[in-house]
Amino acid sequence: MSETLFKEVHYPLGALINDIGLGRIGLPDIQRPFVWANAKVRDLFDSMYRGYPVGYFLFWQTGAEGVETKVIGDANKQKAPSLLIVDGQQRLTSLYAVIRREAVLRENFEREHIRIAFRPQTGTFAVPDATTERDPEYILDISEVFNRPTHKTIGEYLKRLTASRAVSDAEEETVADAIGRLAGLTNYPFIALELSQQCDEEQVADVFVRINSEGKKLNQSDFILTLMSVFWDDGRTELEKFCRAARQPAPAGQPSPFNQIFQPDPDHLLRVDVGVAFRRARLEHVYSLLRGKDLASGEVSLAQRNSQFDKLRDAQGRVLNLTYWADFLNVVRAAGYRSAKTISSVNALVFAYQLYLLGRTEYAVEGFKLRNAIARWLFMSLLTGRFTSSPESRMEQDLAELRELKTADQFLARLATVESGTLTDDYWTKTLPMDLATSAGRSPALFGFYAAQTLLGAQALFSQSPVVDLLDRSGGRRAWRGR
Repeated sequence: MSETLFKEVHYPLGALINDIGLGRIGLPDIQRPFVWANAKVRDLFDSMYRGYPVGYFLFWQTGAEGVETKVIGDANKQKAPSLLIVDGQQRLTSLYAVIRREAVLRENFEREHIRIAFRPQTGTFAVPDATTERDPEYILDISEVFNRPTHKTIGEYLKRLTASRAVSDAEEETVADAIGRLAGLTNYPFIALELSQQCDEEQVADVFVRINSEGKKLNQSDFILTLMSVFWDDGRTELEKFCRAARQPAPAGQPSPFNQIFQPDPDHLLRVDVGVAFRRARLEHVYSLLRGKDLASGEVSLAQRNSQFDKLRDAQGRVLNLTYWADFLNVVRAAGYRSAKTISSVNALVFAYQLYLLGRTEYAVEGFKLRNAIARWLFMSLLTGRFTSSPESRMEQDLAELRELKTADQFLARLATVESGTLTDDYWTKTLPMDLATSAGRSPALFGFYAAQTLLGAQALFSQSPVVDLLDRSGGRRAWRGR
């Protein structure tokens, strides 16, 4: 029998919560840091209160410096994490957030406290709403049960309840037992499997995927973001802040990447970063480069790693430049696309932004010529679905064609060659009419037709309003007025 790479350890919930508070248990960046919906957290506490099993945790013993972690919660920790949560992160983060009343990060990049209500008379849990807010029989936030003496919680609850109706001695006893039982959940037993420190990051990711079929498959972008957190944490933070700001309107007069056309995720901007920095799209190659590996010799060196991160820093400075960003969004609008709803491929936007930045900052293409060329390229790639199938391979091929170019004219000529080779006479007369002969409400060809109608200033059927007003309801024309 081969040697196992894990051991079984038993923990009471309270010990896990304390270890997280001290920083001994941390959150690895190979997973998304977002927690469940409140209803799922409610169900978790309900199962534990009933004594049901709720699954196990999988930890990873790092035992070495340099492994990227993120501690749970906002408070400063006292120790560097030695155990990372690989599986069960959603459960443990939710438990910690409620018991310690720590704010969690939602998918819209906003922080909020999870509130779970509890009715002691029936031992039921609920997500607070207008009904429970007015009902004195509910403890509106069970966090208070875990953060002050149990007798005080019981006393205050009974005082509030007796102010609204009579309470019998038997009911008082039921209430006391129920609240005490809830507070006692800190003794709930968990089983954890701890992976040995001999496992590397790739093995840990493989274990996670194999045991959690419903989990998000980890990819190379996760590992690159992890490396950024280790060696350039400010860079990853900048990406996340930019993506958050692109979704939320800024106060009047303040520059912001907010728009209704392209609201990227960190993964999207990471691809722009590496395309600009290394002229590469295959993230597995970029991951090796950022670890300091020479792709030709296979040797790894600290100097090589530092050099590659310097290139990434320089590229990201351009990617997050608000002037470049705003100008690129105007290019997208110039291609006829005025809303994210008519963008059939985010990958096409990602690559077009790479091309725009390369043309502007590497090849010094004159502004009007660059905007026109990138708008034509974007229209072509969206219309034909150029980056819909095997986008990474297609991007790698397109970027490879740019590596030997030296001048602005060569850059523009290359884009024009690809465009003319894709949008042939046969495409316009045969392929496109067939693509348009569909009843589907969403298709690249249909959105391309909308874009063309927008640029032509066509009026909507049976209306005096132009098509663009129907497609651009967000007021996108005014989005950059304050820039």
